[in-house]
Amino acid sequence: RVKEVSLPPPPLPTGTEIPAWAFLCSDAISIYLWGGFVISADDDCSHEIKSLLLLWRKAMANLNNILKSKDITLPTKVRIVKATDFPIVIYGCDSWTIRRAEHRKTDIFELWCWRRLLRVPWTARRSNQSILKEINPDCSLEGFVMKQKLQDFGHIMRREDSLEKTLMLGKIDGKRRRGQ
Repeated sequence: RVKEVSLPPPPLPTGTEIPAWAFLCSDAISIYLWGGFVISADDDCSHEIKSLLLLWRKAMANLNNILKSKDITLPTKVRIVKATDFPIVIYGCDSWTIRRAEHRKTDIFELWCWRRLLRVPWTARRSNQSILKEINPDCSLEGFVMKQKLQDFGHIMRREDSLEKTLMLGKIDGKRRRGQ
C-alpha cells in the first residue's frame, strides 16, 4: 500500500536549537514514487516491475487495431511490439535486482504478449515453445534487460574519474600502512 503524506512541517526556528518534532516521525513511508520509479525501503524492485508490466498491458491494448490487421505481416507486427512496448518495460532496468520470481513474471508476460499477437486463445493447447518458434524473436525480454545492464556498465567503466566507477572496481586512492 502506498501512503501519501502531505503535511508540511512547521518552519524551523532561527536559533541553534532543533525542536523535538524534527526527530520524531510517527509514520514511516515504505514506498516512494519518484519520476516513474518505485523506490521501496527494502530495495525490492518487484513493485516497479509490476507497474511497468501493467503499463505494457495498456500499450498492448492500444496496439489492438494493428495486431488484428491482416494486411500487416507477422514479422512487422513483432518489430512494432519490440519497438513500442519493450522500451516501456526495460525503462530503468539497470537498477533492478531481478530475482527468480521477477524472471518468471516477465517470461509469463512476454508469452502473453506473443500469444495475443498471434491471437491464440487460452483454451488452445499450444506449448510456449511452439509460440516462440512461430514468432522467432531475436532476443527475449530478459535478453533486452541484460543487454541494457551491460551497456550501462560499459558506459560507467569508460568514464575517467567517477564515483560509480570507483565503487564498481572497489579502488581507493592512497597507500595503506604495512600490516593494515
